[in-house]
Amino acid sequence: MDTSQQQISTDMHPPVPVTLAQAFRYWLKLGLISFGGPAGQIAIMHQDLVEHKRWISEKRFLHALNYCMVLPGPEAQQLATYIGWMMHRTWGGIMAGTLFVLPSLFILIALSWFYIAFGDVPLVAGLFYGIKPAVTAIVLQATHRIGSRALKNNLLWAIAAASFVAIFALNVPFPAIIACAALIGYAGGRLAPDKFKVGGGGHGKAGKSYGPALIDDHTPTPEHAKFRWSRLFTVAAVGGLLWALPMALLTANYGWDHTLTQMGWFFTKAALLTFGGAYAVLPYVYQGAVGHYGWLTPPQMIDGLALGETTPGPLIMVVSFVGFIGGYVHALFGPDNLFLAGAVAATLVTWFTFLPSFVFIFAGGPLVEATHGDLKFTAPLTAITAAVVGVILNLAMFFAYHVLWPKGFSGTFDWISALIALVAVIALLRYKRGVMEVIAGCAVIGLILKFAIY
Repeated sequence: MDTSQQQISTDMHPPVPVTLAQAFRYWLKLGLISFGGPAGQIAIMHQDLVEHKRWISEKRFLHALNYCMVLPGPEAQQLATYIGWMMHRTWGGIMAGTLFVLPSLFILIALSWFYIAFGDVPLVAGLFYGIKPAVTAIVLQATHRIGSRALKNNLLWAIAAASFVAIFALNVPFPAIIACAALIGYAGGRLAPDKFKVGGGGHGKAGKSYGPALIDDHTPTPEHAKFRWSRLFTVAAVGGLLWALPMALLTANYGWDHTLTQMGWFFTKAALLTFGGAYAVLPYVYQGAVGHYGWLTPPQMIDGLALGETTPGPLIMVVSFVGFIGGYVHALFGPDNLFLAGAVAATLVTWFTFLPSFVFIFAGGPLVEATHGDLKFTAPLTAITAAVVGVILNLAMFFAYHVLWPKGFSGTFDWISALIALVAVIALLRYKRGVMEVIAGCAVIGLILKFAIY
């Protein structure tokens, strides 16, 4: 730790209140630098907002994170929305959540066009050949990083293991896994409360105090964050209108079976029915977008995840890639407007994917703030976080299968991809290299090997 960080971490004076303009600059910066998927983004926010800026205490940060983990949708973006809402009311939350997504949308639209226009060029194909096994290693690293923070005792390890077996071997639906984990946590909070306590109290791994925060452990809940039935109904009504209006326009103009309308409906379901953030939602998106609708191919889906990993913003922004490719390939606006079709589809998909996240935070945040010191509410969330670790491990296996056996188990094993994946795992876990470094290195290795052998 450098001198400035040490000074900040030992300063016992409360930080200066943050203006909306200062918050805007931070959330915009976060939207531009938040690489590494949800694990990396949450780590950045923890370092910035808990340790350095002290906008929120670790205990309140973890309590909000556990709530976001139980919600369907991208937990890192929801956490940013939650903190922005706590600090600057509804507009603060909208600003934080939107800026978390917007830079990534613009970047991915540009990269998606480049990919679909030039993806068959040997140079680009070779780069993606190296990137795909790196993505598998990154998901595995995410399992390790989240698990190391969430699995604090043998009971939580057992929940994670049972979750993996349930989804990998028994094909149990993820909502059922979440429900079982919540029940275990609820019962465990009563029978063995020490096993389900959330760490915090303003201390890091080394036990050093970060000092008082703007939203500290015992800071009273601000007026706008107190639960009121009238506010809950208002949020639900506004959110419902913001969903229903574009769906009605799509249906009226194009019909229910049109690709754009079906994208809106499918990604609404993806936003509402899939829990555990980006790593848990991807298998559902894969199944629907590739298997059912045929908007893109399996290799394109993995390439899209690679692009999502190499751009800032939530990993679930891969949905904008899915939308762009689907709109572009299906020439929704005719052969002369391919880019426009892709860009409109990508924007539409992003809207329907992220709208529920804002509604969940603004509607459920007051309830969460009323329970941040109550173990009977925090224990189920702790158990759910443990279960999500098992689901993410399952996703790592999912990608490993498609990368190492591109034609299925009946085909040949791709030992070159296996070698690249092994190098990526060692670089990430043993040498602690950054995600961008590993992706770039593996892209170069894949390019060299591909051209050398083929």
